[in-house]
Amino acid sequence: MRSTYITTPIYYVNAKPHIGHAYTTIVCDVFSRFCRMLGSDVFFTTGTDEHGKKIEQSANNAGIAPQLFTDSISKLFRDLLPFLNVTNDDFIRTTERRHKDAVAHFWNRLKESGYLYLGEYSGWYDMRNEAYFSEDELVDGKSPLGGEALYMTEKCYFFRLSDFQDRLLDFYEKNPSFIFPSQRRNEVISFMSRGLNDLAVSRTTFTWGIPVPDDPGHVIYVWLDALTNYLTLNGYPNNDQSSSERWRNVIHFVGKEIVRFHAVYWPAFLMAAKLPLPKQIVSHGWWLSEGEKMSKSLGNVQDPIKYCKLFGSDALRYYLLRELSFGEDGNFSLSGFINRYNSILANAYGNLCNRVFSFVVKSCDNKVERPRDLTGDDQLFVTAVDADLKGSSSLFQRYAFSKYLEKLEHAISLANQYVDFQKPWALKTSDQGRMRDVLFLAVEQIYKITRLFYPVIPICAEKVFTQLGIPMDKAIATDYALPDEFHIDVVESLFPRIDQSTTNFDVFADD
Repeated sequence: MRSTYITTPIYYVNAKPHIGHAYTTIVCDVFSRFCRMLGSDVFFTTGTDEHGKKIEQSANNAGIAPQLFTDSISKLFRDLLPFLNVTNDDFIRTTERRHKDAVAHFWNRLKESGYLYLGEYSGWYDMRNEAYFSEDELVDGKSPLGGEALYMTEKCYFFRLSDFQDRLLDFYEKNPSFIFPSQRRNEVISFMSRGLNDLAVSRTTFTWGIPVPDDPGHVIYVWLDALTNYLTLNGYPNNDQSSSERWRNVIHFVGKEIVRFHAVYWPAFLMAAKLPLPKQIVSHGWWLSEGEKMSKSLGNVQDPIKYCKLFGSDALRYYLLRELSFGEDGNFSLSGFINRYNSILANAYGNLCNRVFSFVVKSCDNKVERPRDLTGDDQLFVTAVDADLKGSSSLFQRYAFSKYLEKLEHAISLANQYVDFQKPWALKTSDQGRMRDVLFLAVEQIYKITRLFYPVIPICAEKVFTQLGIPMDKAIATDYALPDEFHIDVVESLFPRIDQSTTNFDVFADD
């Protein structure tokens, strides 16, 4: 069984989680579920990044110790996971002892390799993103990541990043899919074309971080600290990463604003430490809210928990993957959410399941059997659905989640058209044998569609499998043979239509 290691970035605990954090986590969960369906041994991780000057300052402003501050915010990220129905295998905090030990060991390995030296740095520091930038990188006086930039000078340890420019460019050329999508790869190469400078990897202007071994007046640069979490979670330094199949198949999902750290700094650190590089860095775009950048001051930050409480996690998971073309920016809106929910989940998919299953219960003594012969219409219907479903898996493996769901939606539309055209309600009085054949084929296609819908809407998919009497482990197995008889005892509504005139939307008001 192939081992696959899937990671979210670890989230910075300067504020409570919002829809952007939920999106990355859901994407990783959906991809993890899909890989498990294909037979992979998946290890899926997430967590929180808890060190740095900004955290120390935020804790001081709140009048509490940094550890207490990070404890409270990290808990919000951990508590979000069950709301999103996320199946992570581990949750890392950078304040944990296992991580501190791993970072100290990794630092010593970089030092022993000769890639660290002590010096002095002067430059523009973006405290929000914990990174230095040269003056020619500033945009309207701010860092290229949008944070306020302050000119600072401090003694620090440097990593000889400049030694890795040619090695990295050679690696990108030999591994063109290492950075996905291609526009992010092009941006990284463009950034490197200006030349790589050595990287300041320690700080002395604050204390909230992991001390540099043998020089505790310095704390380790928060990005070197944070990136090492992926090794910590894989058992470093106790496990040999060089022989780890899991590590050779690690996929880091990240937002586009942190691609540089993952695609340049991280592989350079690993090269210096003589450790294997990740399989892939997969980057997604940003979410706008009602057409504007999310901002607490504007009151347009979207809270994922509110959507889960009111509409269910399946609905939020579907909307986020369908609305945003992966890799590009997208707009989150309540009206857009409701429109997709009602048109696809409620009217198309939910109504299809409900009316077909109800008809089997009421008119077929709760069961339907596989037809001995198929008509021309039947053959066309089954072939068309299979064509949609067959083409969908390759889209998923290329992270084209929205197009994947579009394929499933088309298959759902075909099923609805088939039922409407065949009119089993009319066949009930004219040809009950034909009625049963039509209903069996409709149920069978619903099962096949739902199986591929499962990674996105796992709760409702399991409800469908339960109604069909198929155990969950069998229903999503690739080698499961479809039964020749479906027995349905109870019909359960899946996605009740949202009535905007009666739904209480006060939950979306600012707290």
